[in-house]
Amino acid sequence: MDQQLLVFVTVVEKQNFSRAAEALHMTQPAVSQHIQMLERSIGTKLLNRSNKYVHLNKAGEIVYHHAKEILGLYTKMRNLVDDLTNTATGELSIGASYTFGEYVLPHIIARLREQFPLIKPTITIGNTYEIEELMTNNQIDVGIVEGEIKSKKLHVEDIAEDFMSIIVSGKHPFAMHKDLTLQDLQNETWIVREKGSGTREATDGMFDKFQFSPKDMMEFGSTQIIKESVEAGLGVSLLSHWAIHKELKLEKLAILKIQGFPIIRKFSLVTPSTKFQTKASEVFVTLLKDKEGYNII
Repeated sequence: MDQQLLVFVTVVEKQNFSRAAEALHMTQPAVSQHIQMLERSIGTKLLNRSNKYVHLNKAGEIVYHHAKEILGLYTKMRNLVDDLTNTATGELSIGASYTFGEYVLPHIIARLREQFPLIKPTITIGNTYEIEELMTNNQIDVGIVEGEIKSKKLHVEDIAEDFMSIIVSGKHPFAMHKDLTLQDLQNETWIVREKGSGTREATDGMFDKFQFSPKDMMEFGSTQIIKESVEAGLGVSLLSHWAIHKELKLEKLAILKIQGFPIIRKFSLVTPSTKFQTKASEVFVTLLKDKEGYNII
């Protein structure tokens, strides 16, 4: 059954039987046979077929969602059994929200590969909500987020602090001011992340704390485009010091000196509640908790 599920998931994600066959190193008739056997065992058709593509029907959507979870659990079970040899090897699936994933995680992965070269990490970057969904569905082994995790089925542990400040272009008139208040920024355009991201959660919390309501606000889907936009003079934003340290050194961005800032938030480690953990996950978590790994600024 697990082979049928793997073939089914691959067909769905490749949207084509021949591409799935190539990815799985199988013949196209063999792929078709696995799909037919799965549909017979389920008792209904799962795919709508056209000349070039295949698409999920309603039953297929249900099977695909659970197949991903089942395959994730199977991989985790196999890795746990392999770990009885006490060797940190194999695949490690990591999910991280944008600030940590793009600006901190690469340095920790470099240390991981140096110390444990047989571990093969794969990284998924998403907002806090997306990482929580992946963890809940057993599609990643470890998650690191900046926002609040709402699921009670996951283990959440603070691992590091993150400092956030309001930034402007290095050429902005306010860049050299030392006695600003948040109200001085009332007429500025605020550039914020999308709902569901940890940075947006921190920004909204800052607005509530200071009872501040921007007159003009734009929502962008990545930290990088926000930095570029602020540097270009399009507006102001609240961002992590991790995300802007290079731009600060080059004086392309400036941190505004405002009472009550920087705001401190936490990076949180998210893991399954189960007591079982692969050896690869264990050594990675140990590196995450080593504060020397955060001395990169």
